[in-house]
Amino acid sequence: MLNTKKIRILAVDDHPLLREGIAKVVNGEEDMQLVGDAANGRQVVELFRRHRPDITLMALQIPEVSGVEAILAIRKECPIARIIALTTCSGEALARRAFKAGVTGYLLKNIPPTELLEAIRAVHFGQRKISPEIATQLVEHCCEDALSERELDVLKRVAVGSSNKLVAAQLAITEGTVKAHMKNILLKLDASDRTHAVIIAIQRGFLVA
Repeated sequence: MLNTKKIRILAVDDHPLLREGIAKVVNGEEDMQLVGDAANGRQVVELFRRHRPDITLMALQIPEVSGVEAILAIRKECPIARIIALTTCSGEALARRAFKAGVTGYLLKNIPPTELLEAIRAVHFGQRKISPEIATQLVEHCCEDALSERELDVLKRVAVGSSNKLVAAQLAITEGTVKAHMKNILLKLDASDRTHAVIIAIQRGFLVA
């Protein structure tokens, strides 16, 4: 007798059109069923508890609770949860955080529907799926030092135009410490100046534009 059990899927994205597109693609398959969709990270944790899906398709740039934070919350309650990250960011830094949080797949949103369906089936049966562009980035930067949490705090404030003096006040550290952090950031990112560092950090996924 054939196994007719469907792969139950939860979709998370703050763009209604994308959620509708995923629903149409998924529900058009005989072996899949969309059991719910969420527009933010807080909703997805609640819906996961309710539906216990086989696969969660998780956008990473979502409001209220970030995708990475939602992944951590889900995996804390259900360590065997299978989650595929969907993102527009091709940088390896965000991918590293997502994999560390517990995703099994990492895909760019511009992939064809057939590739998404293939990834869902593969992850459901215990495989990992990652977009080639992301894999290339991970390999290229595998031996480089990641930015520390404090360096990220500094760079986030620099990205919105804060001076060293203001960053120091905001983080309750000295201006000299901020300058030291910026020197390390420039070295790690191989950036020529503050603006260049911010651009590289966005491209690689340390910062979200």
